[in-house]
Amino acid sequence: MTAFADLMAFQRETEALGQIAGRLGWDQETMMPEGAAEQRGEEMAAIEGVLHSRRTDPRVGEWLAAAQAPDAGGQRALDLIARAYGRNACLPARLASEIARVTSIAQGTWAEARARDDVAHFLPTLEKVVALKREAGQALAAGGYGGGDVYDALLDDYEPGATGDGIAAIFGRMRPRLVALREALLGARHAPEPLAHSFGKDGQMALARELATAFGYDWNRGRLDLAVHPFSSGSGNDARITTRVAETDPFNCFYSTIHEVGHACYELGIDQAYLLTPLGAGVSMGVHESQSRIYENQLGRSRAFTGWLYERMRETFGDFGLRDADSFYRTVNRVQPGFIRTEADEVHYNLHIMMRFDLERQLMSGALAVADLEEAWNTRFHADFGVRVDRPSHGVLQDVHWSVGLFGYFPTYALGNVYAGCLNKALRAAVPDLDEGLARGDASPATGWLRENLQRHGGLYAPAEVVERACGFAPDEGPLLDYLDAKFRALYGI
Repeated sequence: MTAFADLMAFQRETEALGQIAGRLGWDQETMMPEGAAEQRGEEMAAIEGVLHSRRTDPRVGEWLAAAQAPDAGGQRALDLIARAYGRNACLPARLASEIARVTSIAQGTWAEARARDDVAHFLPTLEKVVALKREAGQALAAGGYGGGDVYDALLDDYEPGATGDGIAAIFGRMRPRLVALREALLGARHAPEPLAHSFGKDGQMALARELATAFGYDWNRGRLDLAVHPFSSGSGNDARITTRVAETDPFNCFYSTIHEVGHACYELGIDQAYLLTPLGAGVSMGVHESQSRIYENQLGRSRAFTGWLYERMRETFGDFGLRDADSFYRTVNRVQPGFIRTEADEVHYNLHIMMRFDLERQLMSGALAVADLEEAWNTRFHADFGVRVDRPSHGVLQDVHWSVGLFGYFPTYALGNVYAGCLNKALRAAVPDLDEGLARGDASPATGWLRENLQRHGGLYAPAEVVERACGFAPDEGPLLDYLDAKFRALYGI
């Protein structure tokens, strides 16, 4: 047991340092002064160097060889440490630190370019990020990860066991039904009304906090701030969320908040016995996204919950032009081919992800040059959505992910939707009176079921396994597509 105990103590310190690195990233996106960007890049590189040194410390290999797990949870922790140790050993310390330094600076460069709609300002930095991540993918593939495929080796970091070809097959099965549904909805005789009023920042933020509370966010272990791109950060007993405000589009603020609360509640709901261990975080980004998407969509955009939200918005903002809760429900779920992924309706959202997935696979393989990325994006977007991109901030500059090196991350959003569809089916069967609580602004019956059946396990089970355990059946895209068809065909009367 000495080797196991020594390894767990060492790992606990490594996990704590990782949380500190995450807090630096949170600060950079919320509070850091602009002039600190270069210095923050050096700080991030320094702490990544320390983390990489610990993650590849030869003693970890020795402990792994000698350790005997006391139980199944301990064995799973050893397996996860061994996996991370093997992956990190493939990456030279120089490369790990350089990725941290360049992506920290790139994030600020991207924000500047996005604000100015200036692609040229960002592309040289993105070129460096792509080269570094391709080098990392090649090193991992050479080490046997991702089956020797560069993109799959990177994808495996976010969704262990997934492959690009496997995801492409899922997307290939989803696309025909999504496109057929979209065409039917856009051709419907009557479309929901859009919002046409202004909603003050203070009112939006006050209601955003109320929404977070309704979905069970623990304010004693979290906080809400503003960011250019909403995100959730941290785990254990410190899981923070951000949102953004557009005075003509309060749904951007409200549903970004609910989405990020889903991420944070996953982390906060993990068994405290797993704190600062390999089991003490969400098992994959796909499973993580399943929580944010089911909170945001199947629960937050349901007829029951939007009825409550309608009344709260009237109390906060007064009459805003929609005559009743049914009209409001239709407006919340209005289907239209917009530019922005994070604002996309449930029907279009996965089409946004499919486009990004294809483009980033091409970037990593070298089939698409960074210099040609904007043209490729705009051409594909017009083909998929029938609308021409009007400016870069509505196109290739809208997402932060590539600037910070998250290649392989995008497809996990759609996988999360697939998992959420399965979880929603199981949840509705297990809690038949769910809508009664949602109509009162009380999501606790749903969030309690999710915490008990999925969230508390953290990294104890593999991604598909934890979803199957919660649902009672293996995950596939069918429940999501059935849910979308039933909801939107009824909503549009087709």
